[in-house]
Amino acid sequence: MSELPDFSREAALGGRVAGVDEVGRGPLAGPVTAAAVVLDPTHLPPGLNDSKKLTAARRTALVEAIETHAEVSLGWASVEEIDAINIRNAALLAMRRAVEGLPSPPTHALIDGNAIPDGLPCAATAVIKGDALSLSISAASIIAKVARDAVMTRLAEEFPGYGWEKNAGYPTKLHLQGLQDLGVTPHHRRSFRPVHNILCA
Repeated sequence: MSELPDFSREAALGGRVAGVDEVGRGPLAGPVTAAAVVLDPTHLPPGLNDSKKLTAARRTALVEAIETHAEVSLGWASVEEIDAINIRNAALLAMRRAVEGLPSPPTHALIDGNAIPDGLPCAATAVIKGDALSLSISAASIIAKVARDAVMTRLAEEFPGYGWEKNAGYPTKLHLQGLQDLGVTPHHRRSFRPVHNILCA
């Protein structure tokens, strides 16, 4: 049985520590989404974990629990920005925007992954696989995942046939078939190879 994330890093740092994570690097369509979450140490929602290890229903329930007692901010980078500056830089930009959107700057940010966004308003530490180690980062992963999935579900109503309501824009068989049959939408990332190849065919 794998260990659950804990609050030890936040407690050691003290102050107002934000966990920061992003979702949406791999999809062929839609924005990349980041969240920054400052948990209240006296009201830590039970059951926090890496969003990928939770069911959709559990993630949705946890969003309400997180937002009740925590400071939460979302940051986005558009498809146009992804194509202009590449997905890695767009993800870092979304994370910076999420931190900047908090009601007041945190004293420290714990960033999921191995890179720290430029221009943060506070000190920061990169935590590899942080969504499985830090409660604040796991909370951010849940917030970001639910927010992005909701966007892709709305876009699926406008652009049916790609299965975005189920695959969130990831390159599933249904999505790739939709690209072949229906073509490229304004929400597709033109710099990503499967989309680029269709445009250049």
